[in-house]
Amino acid sequence: MPDDRDTRNYAERPLSDNATIPHLTVVTHPLVQHKLSIMRDKSTSTSKFRQLLREISMLLAYEATRELPTVNVKIDTPICEMDAPMLQGRKMALVSILRAGNGLLDGVLELIPAARVGFVGLYRDPETLQPVEYYCKLPSELEERWTVVVDPMLATGNSSAAAVDMLKKAGARHIVFMCLLAAPEGVQRMKEAHPDVRIVTAALDEKLNDHGYIVPGLGDAGDRMFGTK
Repeated sequence: MPDDRDTRNYAERPLSDNATIPHLTVVTHPLVQHKLSIMRDKSTSTSKFRQLLREISMLLAYEATRELPTVNVKIDTPICEMDAPMLQGRKMALVSILRAGNGLLDGVLELIPAARVGFVGLYRDPETLQPVEYYCKLPSELEERWTVVVDPMLATGNSSAAAVDMLKKAGARHIVFMCLLAAPEGVQRMKEAHPDVRIVTAALDEKLNDHGYIVPGLGDAGDRMFGTK
């Protein structure tokens, strides 16, 4: 039987003939993939899409928080005293990239309700595909918190890289980026801009189309989540 290290779902898919992406974690658990397949289906309703996004976010958060530091503290069980692991340091920070990031945020908050929450507002210029900032509100003392950034789609990677830029300027040092889908172009962009940031996703898709959408993807996550066009 292989040991635990052999069964963890870390992707080493090549971006090119001479590049690998060991900082990318693709969560291939059957439950995640089943729910993602339903979300991809264009006939899935808005309410079902939101429900599945919340459920997948909790499953992805398990992997995204794998490296949280712990410290042993003494507790009394009904049987005896023991040294038990508890989370160490200040409470986590969750940062949603508006607006679609809120769909992932809701699920992670169910899992970690004490986390501090921040929001980054960026939209993608349709002509240049570059991010434009319109809002930023972050928790204090980010340098002392583990920070998970959530956004369903890592497409061009420009908005994601810009959001991480903003977090680092605010002091964040331990950052994980969690998304539903990633394109190779976005993963490469993040690797170039922030090689220290681990990416956790449910799928690494084929490519971007001429409009900057992930292929095969699932369309615009925000529109499908909120029922807008």
